[in-house]
Amino acid sequence: MDTAPDDRIDLPAPLGQVDTVGDDGLTLSVCLRCRDGREADDTRLDQRGGRRLARAVAEVFPDSTAARQGIRLRGVNCMSNCKRPCAIALSGPGRFTYLFGDLDPSRHAGDVLSVAAIYAEADDGFLPRPARPEVLREGILGRIPPLGFTGALVEPLSSKTENT
Repeated sequence: MDTAPDDRIDLPAPLGQVDTVGDDGLTLSVCLRCRDGREADDTRLDQRGGRRLARAVAEVFPDSTAARQGIRLRGVNCMSNCKRPCAIALSGPGRFTYLFGDLDPSRHAGDVLSVAAIYAEADDGFLPRPARPEVLREGILGRIPPLGFTGALVEPLSSKTENT
């Protein structure tokens, strides 16, 4: 981990961050440290693409369908996705978890909130590719089924069920 004095972990919250927690804990996470190459001064964390994306999302979040559906918005100091910035994740108990990247802070806040609303409406969090905004079809980095999921996407690799 980079320990330069200007690269502290104790970052301030994004401007206008809203922290509403729904009953089911649905969460939209935004990486705060992503560099998108548009930084005027790479050492200033507040200028990084992730921080700019978080501010753009937080600014429109309070009036969004995602907020009305109880999505929680949070910043994450690093999502370890540096080669595909700016990154977001959608997660919730008993749901698929999604990771997306390649987002543009100046253009994709609406797409991020749109997919978060679609995620909230899906009982298991599954997001069919055609239902996602185009940028989130192309920028998908991962889809992880919930623990205990027994659908066609998952098959056992071992018949052993317990550690002995």
